[in-house]
Amino acid sequence: MNVINKMNRTPEQAAALLENDDGGPIAMVNLIKYRDKAVYEDGRDTQLTGREAYAIYGAGASEMIHKLGGHIDYSGYIVGMCVGEVQDLWDSIAVANYPSLQSFLDMTSSPEWQVIAVHRSAGISGQLNIAARSPSSA
Repeated sequence: MNVINKMNRTPEQAAALLENDDGGPIAMVNLIKYRDKAVYEDGRDTQLTGREAYAIYGAGASEMIHKLGGHIDYSGYIVGMCVGEVQDLWDSIAVANYPSLQSFLDMTSSPEWQVIAVHRSAGISGQLNIAARSPSSA
């Protein structure tokens, strides 16, 4: 298995998700890798850690998710592996539920999201974002 942390989805990934979309609720499992120190694309000087910058993003994203009618099921720090092996362990995990895949895509394409996403980019070196739906809607 080849695992590659990325910052953003590709157009092909979005198209593939939409091709199999049933319009129902969807969960996004986020495995996140933080930078040691936040690095902002605009070059601003900061003393924030990657985790602190991402927390600013997370607060804004959580508010947006709730406005959509979604919710955060779980958010926490990864402490170790129980089964399996990975070359590099992620730092945290979050599971967010959205009313639909389209609501997730709309949110992450919105001007409001773009404003807070600068903290996401500054705070993380990569992530896996995995879309899942419950067996009852699969």
